[in-house]
Amino acid sequence: MKKFLLLLIPILLAACAPQFPSLTPDEFQQVIAEPDVQLVDVRTQAEYDRGFIVGAMNIDWQSSDFADDAAQLLDKSHMVALYCRAGHRSHAAARKLYAMGYKHIVELQGGLEAWQAAGKTVQANVFECDEFRTPGGRSVKLNALMHGSIWIEAADKQIFVDPVSQLGNRSVDYTTMPTADFILITHEHHDHLDKQAIHNLSHDVYTQLIANRSSVDILGQGIAMANGDRRQLTDCISVEAVAAYNTTEGHQQFHPKGRDNGYILTVDGLRIYIAGDTEYIPEMADIKDIDIAFLPCNQPYTMTPEQLVKAAKVIRPKVLFPYHYGDTDLSSITAALADENIDVRIRHYE
Repeated sequence: MKKFLLLLIPILLAACAPQFPSLTPDEFQQVIAEPDVQLVDVRTQAEYDRGFIVGAMNIDWQSSDFADDAAQLLDKSHMVALYCRAGHRSHAAARKLYAMGYKHIVELQGGLEAWQAAGKTVQANVFECDEFRTPGGRSVKLNALMHGSIWIEAADKQIFVDPVSQLGNRSVDYTTMPTADFILITHEHHDHLDKQAIHNLSHDVYTQLIANRSSVDILGQGIAMANGDRRQLTDCISVEAVAAYNTTEGHQQFHPKGRDNGYILTVDGLRIYIAGDTEYIPEMADIKDIDIAFLPCNQPYTMTPEQLVKAAKVIRPKVLFPYHYGDTDLSSITAALADENIDVRIRHYE
């Protein structure tokens, strides 16, 4: 009998253990759309900042303050919807919350990985930022938003390049950002030209929109710049439009020669080359004295890693940011430029 009871104990404990519905991404999305549902991301703050489900608060399961933070932030009378990266931490957090008296709990099956695999949106909170100093000592901050979207804080001005609100399951909320002094658009493709993002960033009086001719025509506003044009934006910031196009046979229709722009921003002597959508082109040999270069890397639309390396060796920037790279494997780029005295920085521009 004693042996039988010992065998029975695990079964009884399992039967008494709290069970939390594990919902598919579609089911979870329906639940969190309901009023009063408390959506909680239990990953670390760093993970949360990189991307979270819109509306989620962050209570780090691994923090020693988890119980105290949960007690302060969560109402026991309302549903709590939990998620983590893959589902393990959210389940542990659910058990802890249940022991604390929270009885209405659901989990996201497969965590944020499953959510994104289902094509659902995440929002970034903090973007990777690199800060530089101009020869005159002014601060220039380069913020990696996503894909071809860059936010530049330079000489007390806010400059946005190709701001786009959403691509696939990634989004940027421009309503939380400073109003733009200048918006630069390289060309009219949907992953570079977003009317809503432009609207959210624009001030009726002082925002200047600069773009290639076809984008200006589509928007019905803005200052058109063609390849080779130069414009003084402030007493210490100028912009030059440069060529950006495809050269590979069968790819020229994506970015035909003469239509699109890359840009060279000069801020108090610091020169920043933003290539736009281009392959390696002969005009790059004329781009000189670049401190920072943003070069795209995703065929068939822009460069292969080999083309990017070739372009970097010709332009010779001090700092190189590959961007607009999607699923392209960038691992060969750093090694290929190891002896070129170029600081290659991989940021999250996928």
